[in-house]
Amino acid sequence: MTASPIDNVFAALGDPTRRAIVERLASGEATVLELAAPFDVSLPAISRHLRVLEEAGLITRGRDAQRRPCRLRPEALEQVSAWAEHTRQAWEARFERLDTYLRDLQARENDDTGAKRKETDNGRRKKR
Repeated sequence: MTASPIDNVFAALGDPTRRAIVERLASGEATVLELAAPFDVSLPAISRHLRVLEEAGLITRGRDAQRRPCRLRPEALEQVSAWAEHTRQAWEARFERLDTYLRDLQARENDDTGAKRKETDNGRRKKR
């Protein structure tokens, strides 16, 4: 079974180093050296992270003379945002149905309790 594009995005974002790289690229393009600077890992390790991000469609790598700037592809994050929004709406609808069910259940319970009290009260009055 092959992974869907959004599965690849989530897999790529599952690593904290890659998430930090994506966060950095959200503020603008950067070279591999600039992206590697805050991390205590080798350049080949950063390159592997970048390859995963690129394969997931989260970044692109260009060529500008001697520089190879990396850029964020926001449309890949829009897929994640759309998925999260759809999932949020589905859960909100479920919770609303649960709230309605619980209110109905509570109202029936209150009605039953009130009817039992009335029966008991009526029974007591008759005995007096």
